Amino acid sequence: MKYQRITLQDIAALAGVTKMTVSRYLRTPDKVAPETAARIAEVMAEVNYMPDPENRALASNMQPRIGVIIPSFHNQIFADLLAGIESVTKPMGYQTLVVNYDYDREREEEQISTVLGFNVAGLILTETVHTLRAEKYLTAAGIPVAEVMDLVADSGRINVGFDNFRAGFDMANMLIASGKKRIIYFGSMADARDIKRYEGYCKAMADAGLADGRLMPNKVSSISVGTGMMAMARQMYPDMDGILCTNDDLAAGVLQECQAANISVPAQMGIAGFHGLEIGQVTAPKLASVVTPRFEIGKVATEILLKKINKQPTIEQVDLHYRLSLGGTL
Repeated sequence: MKYQRITLQDIAALAGVTKMTVSRYLRTPDKVAPETAARIAEVMAEVNYMPDPENRALASNMQPRIGVIIPSFHNQIFADLLAGIESVTKPMGYQTLVVNYDYDREREEEQISTVLGFNVAGLILTETVHTLRAEKYLTAAGIPVAEVMDLVADSGRINVGFDNFRAGFDMANMLIASGKKRIIYFGSMADARDIKRYEGYCKAMADAGLADGRLMPNKVSSISVGTGMMAMARQMYPDMDGILCTNDDLAAGVLQECQAANISVPAQMGIAGFHGLEIGQVTAPKLASVVTPRFEIGKVATEILLKKINKQPTIEQVDLHYRLSLGGTL
């Protein structure tokens, strides 16, 4: 007969505490209140609980892990980020534990709790804004945390990325400088980074005395979503002559729709994307884009994280910047 393995959740329920408290007790028992620690120890003794690799707390002889929480497995920018992370973790003897949260803040909260239960040595997040409960989890864990792909002031955490507001502002100004007047912003999931790019775009439009416009489908960006947004925008903004997309795959879809409708690019329609993805470099013409250093962000953030884990002195915020590429669509 095969018996069901006792989990941390079972221990937590029996002890009347959270799973995170049990995980913290296993990792750093001195950080748990004595009466709580005693209750957890008593429950573990009663059920004959022994931590092992299949439980969320790692045995001391296991390879250390870095947790990574990304919003989507379907977006190439995070594949590049993960490649940068693993360029550091693998040679340094760390495993990466990667989960996604589908751009859902409540889901991110759940995933943070789950990953912390695996006794990770450090955590890399792709958001800088979290739920109150997620913030409490991160604070209680007492491990180094890195937030990447954006810059925030005085976060108190490792922060490696670039200025999304300024990137949106600069690319909108490039569209304006090319002679475009009715420029529409194509967003995606309305995450914090997307919103900052849109705000930068709005500032550039206002500075130039031009009206802004926006489509925000709340869908993960893709070529097909871009073609659909272009079809809708042609009805909503018939006088538009420029489009700034939050991702290059959206921009590739816009270009595809323009070509199908015999809209000349860039003469009749200027198109700019974001991230400098490979797909934008193989279109004809090549997409104008904000080229972002995803691999380098993952690499640098992980190097800093490991220094913090090992109690070594290090800087905590790094701006890796971006560059603007004109391509052939402006």
